[in-house]
Amino acid sequence: MTDSPLKTWLERDEQVLRLQLARPKANIIDARMIDALNAALDAHVHDKRLLAVVLDAEGPHFSFGASVEEHLPDQCADMLGKINSLIMQMIEFPVPIVAAVQGQCLGGGLELACAASPIVAAPDAQLGQPEISLAVIAPAATCLLPERIGQAQAEKLLFSGKSIDAQRAKTIGLVDEVSESPTAAALAWVDENIIGKSASSLRFAVTAVRHDYIERIRSRLGIVEEMYVEELMQTKDPVEGLNAFLEKRKAIWENDIGGSDQ
Repeated sequence: MTDSPLKTWLERDEQVLRLQLARPKANIIDARMIDALNAALDAHVHDKRLLAVVLDAEGPHFSFGASVEEHLPDQCADMLGKINSLIMQMIEFPVPIVAAVQGQCLGGGLELACAASPIVAAPDAQLGQPEISLAVIAPAATCLLPERIGQAQAEKLLFSGKSIDAQRAKTIGLVDEVSESPTAAALAWVDENIIGKSASSLRFAVTAVRHDYIERIRSRLGIVEEMYVEELMQTKDPVEGLNAFLEKRKAIWENDIGGSDQ
C-alpha cells in the first residue's frame, strides 16, 4: 500500500485543520484522493475547538484535475457520486475552508477550490475547467461557478475550456487574494479574521449564511449529475474525447446529440 495522497495535521493550538494534496506534480483528484479528503473532514467535523480548514497542495501545481480514466463509462457514475458528495461535504462543513492554490488548478481541482471560501492564489496560478475540450462537462463547477462569479463569467469558463491567470481570476471574483505565498496568506487570513472567535457561534454563522446556498447546490448538482450519466454519457463524443486524451491523439467528433438521427 502506498502512502496516503493527502497530508493532514492540526495547528494554531489545534484550531486549524491543514489538508495538503500530497501527490505532486499532478495531485490528481481520483477516488483515493477523494476518499482521503472525505475521511479527514469526517474525522474533524465534530471537533468543538476547530475554527478553520486550510486546503493546499505540495509541488508546483494545486491539481491537474480529476482522473480521466475514472470518467470512462464503466466508472463515471461512481466517480461523479464520490466527487459530488465531497463537494457537498465541503460546502456543508461547519467552519470556513480556505483554499491556497498555485500553478495549474484545473477541472476537479478548481471544483474543490470553489467549494472553499476564500481562495488565495499564487501569481502563477492558472484556473480553468477544461472538460468541454474532452466533450464532457464539469457538474460541480456548473453549479458552483455561477454562484461565485455570475452566469456570464461562468459560461465563458465552462464553454471555452480555457484557463485564466490569477489576476484575471481576482478581477472576476473567482479568487479573493493573489499572493506570492498563498498558504501563508491563507493562514494569515485565518489569523486575522477567524482566530479568537467563538467556535460554536462561528458554526451558527456559517450554517445561517449558507442555508439557501447549500440547498440550491444540492438540488442543481443532483440534476446535472443525472444528466451527465443518463444523457451525456449515452452519446458518442464524450467517450471519444476521453479516449483521445488518454491515447494522445486528436478527437474525431460525431456530434451525436442522442435520441435523434439528425
